[in-house]
Amino acid sequence: MKSWVQSHLHVGLIVGVLLVLLTYLIVSEQAATTSGTREKPTKVLCSTEERLSDYCELDGDVRIRGRAWSVDVVPSTWSERREWKIRPYSRRSATHVDMVNVTQLQGPSAAAPACTVTYDVPAIIFALGGYSGNVFHDHADVLLPLFYLSRQYGREVQLLVINRVQPWWLGKYALALRRMSRYDVVNLDGDTHVRCFRRVTVGLRLHKDFGIVPEQVPGGVRLAMPDFTRFLREAYSLPRGATTSLTDPSKKPRLMLIQRQPHRRFLNEKEIVAAAEEAGFEVAVTELRIDAAVDAQARLVNSFDAILGLHGAGMTNEVFLPPGGVLIQVVPLGKLDLMARVEYGEPAAEMGLKYLCYNITVQESSLLEELGPDDPAITDPDSVHRRGWAALYDIYLTRQDVRLDIAHLKLTLAEAMEHLRRQ
Repeated sequence: MKSWVQSHLHVGLIVGVLLVLLTYLIVSEQAATTSGTREKPTKVLCSTEERLSDYCELDGDVRIRGRAWSVDVVPSTWSERREWKIRPYSRRSATHVDMVNVTQLQGPSAAAPACTVTYDVPAIIFALGGYSGNVFHDHADVLLPLFYLSRQYGREVQLLVINRVQPWWLGKYALALRRMSRYDVVNLDGDTHVRCFRRVTVGLRLHKDFGIVPEQVPGGVRLAMPDFTRFLREAYSLPRGATTSLTDPSKKPRLMLIQRQPHRRFLNEKEIVAAAEEAGFEVAVTELRIDAAVDAQARLVNSFDAILGLHGAGMTNEVFLPPGGVLIQVVPLGKLDLMARVEYGEPAAEMGLKYLCYNITVQESSLLEELGPDDPAITDPDSVHRRGWAALYDIYLTRQDVRLDIAHLKLTLAEAMEHLRRQ
């Protein structure tokens, strides 16, 4: 009897041990599976062949060394070592901006710098320098692509800036940057940390010279230019989201005549003002200073219904006009139509503004008197274009002033007024 009990006890003990061992194996397998699913697979997508921009989208173990201009991706499994040189400024043509070295290491055991700071949010690396500092390029090359790239993260993103960063630039656009990210911008110039992220975008991808292609916005967020101008109105607390209602005959739409100094001036400014007032506008001649506070200047522009100005960076202030407003761009002599349309005309239409282009004739250009009717700059603008940007800029954008044909201008002003009446 005792032998029978002992035998059964031994069997029970063995069964119990087996059950415990089986349970341990099952739990261990579940834990390993959970751990494996928690580990985000490495993904590296780099593009250096698009028309305007270079960029990389990196997912996994990403380590950034700012002082070395280096980004390392440590893959979760063995992979081939690959390297890219990425210009983090949004226009590849800005060749004076240095390259960031992006390297996918061979595997998890590859030598990689140890993290000194680890983040729970994704990051965007972008460069200043380049053409930034000019209000057009500040918006077209930096703020706009940052807007549509960061939107998918709902401000939970770390902005990392590189390339001879000027603190004044970050201060100038602080209100807009703060609406893109709730975190202070980190300057990577000379940064000694190894900053580690699970997701990083290196460089800003331009869809076009100044605009958004909704299908190309990352993260499944569908955006267009009215979203960008709304974003700016919110960032700068601009009060007007619509033009002046003209149902009340006592109200006049306001027109800003942009005054430029010392070149690309209107030589008959008083006559232009009189024609605009005759058309029914309240007119203010305004000089938009590059050293003015952005929020104050944005509020000023937002108080108008229309802008009239010569082609140039000042046209960028169209972003602050209320939807339904009018941009009248005067295009100087020199076959500048395409540049004017791409940089300001098409964006204006995409923003929900009425765009009117006033192309001057030879008789309206000061170059006719200065150079004479037979000069190649008058008779053959293509010959100036072939000499390069410096010659084009000097002749057509520095030395040229205009005297508008008032009869022609009145037709354009009437079209602008008719549009505003329909709003």
